[in-house]
Amino acid sequence: MDLMQAMEAAAKGMKVQGVRMRVISQNLANADTTGRTPEEMPYQRKLVTFKNILDRKTGAENVSVDRILRDQSDFRLKFDPHHPAADAQGYVRLPNVNALIEMMDMREAQRSYEANLGIIDMTRTMLNRTIDLLRS
Repeated sequence: MDLMQAMEAAAKGMKVQGVRMRVISQNLANADTTGRTPEEMPYQRKLVTFKNILDRKTGAENVSVDRILRDQSDFRLKFDPHHPAADAQGYVRLPNVNALIEMMDMREAQRSYEANLGIIDMTRTMLNRTIDLLRS
């Protein structure tokens, strides 16, 4: 039934947005996590990529998490010569996490999650109405 496929697709959309929210929360939680020594790298921001997977049985394309990658952008530098991770010039490498970008990504993931939840709710309502009509 097409309505059940719609619910399944929406549920998979919610699942990948949940993974995305987890990664965003890890990024925000580690936004200030430096190395302990000048040689040790600070936390490196993570990114989630998605892919479509064809369900051969139904012919529907469903979303799935493809990979969780490390952001290759440069680390921020902060002058703090007394920090244990400071290099010879007194600079500490900080994570490449920008809280503003993470908050925007979080808002986008939230909206997508809520849209998929709305689809499930509307589909459930339509199924219940169909069942009520069949009982009459």
